[in-house]
Amino acid sequence: MADDYVRRTAITRLSVDGEQRDLLEETISEWKRGCQLATDMAWGKCNAKSDVQPLAYDTVREETDLGSQHAILATHQAAQAITGCLERRSNGKKVSKPTFTAPTVKYDTRSMTLFDDDTVSLSTTENRVRCELAVPDTDDGYQRQYLDSDDWSVTESTLTARDGDYFLHIGFRRHKNDTERNTAEDGTVLGVDLGIENLAVTSTAYFFSGRELAHNLREFEKVRAGLQETGTRSAHRTLEQSSGRELRYVRDVLHRASNAIVDEALRYDCDVIAFEDLTHIRDRTGASWGHTWAFRTLYDQVEYKAEAVGVSVKQVGSAYTSKRCAECGFTADENRATRTDFRCVKCESEANADYNAAKNIGMRYVRRGQQSSRRTGNSQLALKSGTVTPSGGFTAHPDGSEAEFMDKPHPPRANPSE
Repeated sequence: MADDYVRRTAITRLSVDGEQRDLLEETISEWKRGCQLATDMAWGKCNAKSDVQPLAYDTVREETDLGSQHAILATHQAAQAITGCLERRSNGKKVSKPTFTAPTVKYDTRSMTLFDDDTVSLSTTENRVRCELAVPDTDDGYQRQYLDSDDWSVTESTLTARDGDYFLHIGFRRHKNDTERNTAEDGTVLGVDLGIENLAVTSTAYFFSGRELAHNLREFEKVRAGLQETGTRSAHRTLEQSSGRELRYVRDVLHRASNAIVDEALRYDCDVIAFEDLTHIRDRTGASWGHTWAFRTLYDQVEYKAEAVGVSVKQVGSAYTSKRCAECGFTADENRATRTDFRCVKCESEANADYNAAKNIGMRYVRRGQQSSRRTGNSQLALKSGTVTPSGGFTAHPDGSEAEFMDKPHPPRANPSE
């Protein structure tokens, strides 16, 4: 069962030559075609993998250059996309047939082989290519804890192309130990909301600004567009250098943000860090591709850093977390006066919109666990001034922090742990 495993993702750039690049590009193109073909055939008819595969497999094999395993995976991807649409429709969202434009392709253990010499063999539309993993050195090489361990096994992974580079999001899993399997769901929960204006906001009113990141991502995009339009060999070299600088900058921002979130959880003695479900975060926030990648990478970083200090990281449904009043529970579109301000039209409480969402996310995890047969009813949400239970029971922190209703950002503390 999936719940018996701890899952992690290690993101690694691939070193590829010209021939390998061409084969990977062709595979990505055919993958998108295959997924779209399967979706077109199954849309309005079925959404289970066991139904979509026999319906669309033969067509995908005949009309694309995908190998047999990638054709199967393409039908599964189509089934997953259709299921996501149906779930959104059930929540009152307007949906349309999925389209596949992202420069990605899925791999599993039959289409990808990881070797001990830091290389990986990937199936393409013609033959397999063996590429080097550009694993960072020591301090930044978090991938090593998965690549070099016999405890972790490879699962489904995703290849992504971006600005001439290829990144392999390698999925790993290991069996939960007895402590992880039997961990009680009770405890203190830290809610985290991700966004553009503020990259991350916690239920304890910790604000990690996203303005600089958003600005620099826009500037990087302008530079890339100009260099790509130029098209010269010199411009291509400059583009590669620019992409490298951008990646290092974003990774540094995410490294600091993930450290800050984990530090906040430890400061307030939290057992769980709760994020909203990231599946459709691009649709909800209007984020760019770069921002969407940053959100997922930040989540992965928080997950492995939190695990190292004994804190669990979970996701909860995102529906209405931005429109629901964290004080009285009233939900309405009118509660969001502006992108940054929240004012409940029923109880008239006011808050920063991202902070209100962070409290809703954390409380949603607390409430969800109450329905579990293992629940003892002691779970609580961490706030800046204390903790609160779903029934409204409040316990102030012993240090007498300022009142919760202040709802004001407090700046990052100096030198969050490295």
